[in-house]
Amino acid sequence: MAAEFETIVGIDLGTTNSVVSIVENGRPRVIGGFGESILPSIVGVDAQGGLLVGHPARNQLGLAPERTVRSIKRRMGEDCRIPLGKQEFTPQEISAVILRKLCQQAEADLKRPVKKAVITVPAFFKEVQREATRVAGELAGLEVVRIINEPTAAALAYNAEPDRAERLLVYDLGGGTFDVSLVQVEGGVVEVLASHGDTKLGGDDFDRLLLNKVCDQFQEEHGIDLRESPISHSRMLTAVEEAKKRLSFEGVTRLEEEFIAEKDGVALHVDMELHRGEFELLIQPLLQKTLTCVDKAIQDADLTTADIERVLLVGGSTRTPLVSELLEEQLGLPLRTDVDPDLCVAMGAAVQGALISGQDVSAVLVDITPHSLGVEVLGLVRGQYSPHHFARLIRRNSPLPITASDVFTTAVDGQKVAVMDVFQGENEDTRLNEKVGDFSLEGLADVAEGNEIQVKFTLDVDGVLHAIATERATGNEKQITIDNAIRRFQGQAGDEARDRLDRAFAASPELQSNASDAWDKNGLDTEESAVVGTMSATVSAPENPELAQLIDRAEEAIRLGRPLKSVAADEDAEELDQLLNRLQSAVDTRSEAKVKESLNELEDLIFYLQDA
Repeated sequence: MAAEFETIVGIDLGTTNSVVSIVENGRPRVIGGFGESILPSIVGVDAQGGLLVGHPARNQLGLAPERTVRSIKRRMGEDCRIPLGKQEFTPQEISAVILRKLCQQAEADLKRPVKKAVITVPAFFKEVQREATRVAGELAGLEVVRIINEPTAAALAYNAEPDRAERLLVYDLGGGTFDVSLVQVEGGVVEVLASHGDTKLGGDDFDRLLLNKVCDQFQEEHGIDLRESPISHSRMLTAVEEAKKRLSFEGVTRLEEEFIAEKDGVALHVDMELHRGEFELLIQPLLQKTLTCVDKAIQDADLTTADIERVLLVGGSTRTPLVSELLEEQLGLPLRTDVDPDLCVAMGAAVQGALISGQDVSAVLVDITPHSLGVEVLGLVRGQYSPHHFARLIRRNSPLPITASDVFTTAVDGQKVAVMDVFQGENEDTRLNEKVGDFSLEGLADVAEGNEIQVKFTLDVDGVLHAIATERATGNEKQITIDNAIRRFQGQAGDEARDRLDRAFAASPELQSNASDAWDKNGLDTEESAVVGTMSATVSAPENPELAQLIDRAEEAIRLGRPLKSVAADEDAEELDQLLNRLQSAVDTRSEAKVKESLNELEDLIFYLQDA
């Protein structure tokens, strides 16, 4: 009979999102509530005075910002009260609402009470902020058995090799805070050697910069400042946040927000393209501040980069490709995102909770790609323009599966063919990398130079590369599949990774069990379990074309539906709100059947309301 251990969950109480995790059979598992593993850290009060948490609160944010609050973590430790409609709450109370919701998710999943937790905080949090976090836990009905630093939790999640000491640099860039820590891990003990950071720097600031850029452009075109209207400001903030996420794996994205303002009786819409390069120029000064903190932490630890074995990337904002580029350039060290940057802190907190309760904890292992993948383009090689520049789309050490894209342009007028030579390696010069395949996009439009070609790579768990090139102006497209593009060339590093995984599977019977069976015991269906149970990091999980088109339709329907709630009759508004929440949940879990069902109902209702 299996030993019974005390239930202690691990909680990452984040600025943008929060996560709860548990260790079962020696392995940390992220707990999903209603098909979701990540809970938006947003709290609101509805029109009747009831509390909204997570996605329902996020859906209300654009329509009732005066009754909704986000990023409360930035206010922890302040002696203040936050107005939500006719009520007021302290930051601790708002955080307690989020914590209680996470506990409810955990209790529904585990089928038993959850009364104890390990909660994480930024390493650079002051004592008053830590105490406020502890108070929030107590208000949520939890015994907070430990407050641990987020870098410590991340190191526990990665579970460094127990037979040797290892020094790690943990770069943690979340939604509202940044910190960097030098830690030493040996025999399961994590020692923080030095920390530095900024509790007011994170993805929220990236959103603000992008929001200002979009609103400035809109004001220039229409003479209206969207930031002056609380509702318009809130809607645009949500829209740019989603656009920012897409720019992590797309070179260009479209930002569309309908009926955002009115002028002379005419409805105005936001419809513009955002390019990753423009976004990176906006945020580069902030990222430079983080690099200064990195240097300071290394100096405080009395170390050099030669003393550091690995760099761990933690926090959703580290998905921004420029983060990896700047860190690699400055440190010259391997970057690790084996465990999902959004989930690893909660998983590490769960590991700490399991250790407190006396459990043995196994390693968290996922498969990664040991080499970068990209295409050959005209660009700078050693400071001079060359046709052999290596443009990376998928970076080495990325967990599988992964999807990434970027946009390139033709170099001459009237160019009819774009040749895509696919390489893997780390050198900026393709001649020093390995070529793994090629294909051509023919029949390009007869236009001047600068014709945009989007190249999209999807690398699946079997090492099969799916490459697509699309002429953005016409939709002209060419695809190629390169079987085992990584594994044919990964050599000793890949063999060692496979050997480690083989040994881990052989030594851990639970890794060989049927994941869906385990989830079914907790009352979840198999389709949801495959999503909720995942612990690997992905920039964007590859989807079949039908589901991708369905998701696009769903997101468009959600954008159209939200503004209608404010003008619909009470009964219709209530039904609309329920459908929006149901569809959003289906989109988040990538459940094709549920997306299709909810989308059809929502589109019918939108048609009825628009026609009324």
